[in-house]
Amino acid sequence: MRNLKVLCLLLGFLCCSAIAGPKDDAVQVVERWAKAFTAADVETIVSLYAPDAVFMGTVSKTIVTTPEGIRKYFEVALLGKRRFVASFVQSSVTAVAETAFVITALDKLVVTTEGNTEEVFGRVTFVVAKRESNWKIISFHRSAMPS
Repeated sequence: MRNLKVLCLLLGFLCCSAIAGPKDDAVQVVERWAKAFTAADVETIVSLYAPDAVFMGTVSKTIVTTPEGIRKYFEVALLGKRRFVASFVQSSVTAVAETAFVITALDKLVVTTEGNTEEVFGRVTFVVAKRESNWKIISFHRSAMPS
C-alpha cells in the first residue's frame, strides 16, 4: 500500500511538472512580445505570430490574417513619434491543451509623445500554441479599457 501511495505521488508530480513547462513557454512568448513592443522591434513582434494568426489590434478596423498585415499595423503604431512602454497589470493563463494556452491580461501602456506622457490601459488576449517546435501567437485581440 505504501508503494502505491509513493507511485501515485510520483505520477502526480510528473504530470504537474510536464504541464508547467509548456505554460511557462507560452508565457515567455507574451513576455518577449511586450519587450519587443516597448523596443519598437517590429521584426521580433511579427516573428512571434504564426503565419496563419488572427489579429485585432486596438485600432484595427478589420480582422488581420497575414504576417504582412500584422507588420503594417505595428509599423504604423510603433515607428512614428510615439514611444511606448508595455506592462501587464494583471493576467490569467488558461490551458486549453498541453500545447495551447489563452493568456488574458489587463495592460498598461506608458505613451510618450513629444515629451508628454500618459498612461493608457487596455484588455488583451493572446492565444499561444506550439507549432512544430516553436511557440507562436495564433490569435491576438486588444481593446481599450472602457472609461
